[in-house]
Amino acid sequence: MQINTKSFLDEYFEEYKKLTFTQDAYENIDKFASLASRVKATNNKLMFAGNGASASIAAHGAVDFTKQGKVRGVTFHDANLMTCFANDFGYDHWIAKALEHYADDGDAVVLISVSGKSPSVVNAAKYAKARGLPVISFSAQTIDNPLRQLSDIKFFVPSMAYNIVENIHSIWLTATIDAVIGKAEYTTRALVDA
Repeated sequence: MQINTKSFLDEYFEEYKKLTFTQDAYENIDKFASLASRVKATNNKLMFAGNGASASIAAHGAVDFTKQGKVRGVTFHDANLMTCFANDFGYDHWIAKALEHYADDGDAVVLISVSGKSPSVVNAAKYAKARGLPVISFSAQTIDNPLRQLSDIKFFVPSMAYNIVENIHSIWLTATIDAVIGKAEYTTRALVDA
C-alpha cells in the first residue's frame, strides 16, 4: 500500500506545530532558564539523565548548557558508571544512586522519560525531592505520569508518538539553553590560528 507522503507529512508536521509552541512551553522555558541562571550564579550544576533516546537528549543538554550556556551540566551515562551502579544497586535505582554520590546542595536535576514511568527515572525524582533538589522533567503520554507528578518544572507533550515527543523535548531543552544565552546564533567553536 502506497501512502500519500505529502498528506502524511502535512498532518505529521501539524502535530509539531500544535504540540510544541504552547503557552505551557513558554512558561516552562522561562522557569527553567531562570533556575539555570540561579544554578550558574551559585556555581552549582544541572544533572541530566534518561534512558535510550532520552539519555541522548540529556547528554546533548548537559554539553550545551556547559559549553554554550556556561551552566555546568553533567550526565551519568558513562558505560562504566551505569553498569557498575546498575549491577550493584539494580537498574531501577542506578540514577538515584548516581545522584546520591554526585549531588550537592543547590544543584538541580533534569530527568527525561517519554512515558514518565521508567523506574530508574522515577526513583531518581523521588531521591531528588527527598534531598530538596529541584526536578525539571520532560515527559509525555499521560498527564498524571509519576515523573511529572514529582517535578517542579513539568515539560509535557500530550502524545504517544515517540519520535515527535523526543524531538519536541529536544526543541524545548535547546530553546532553554538559548534563552539563558539570550540569542540563537553564536560562535560554537573557538577560532584557532592555523
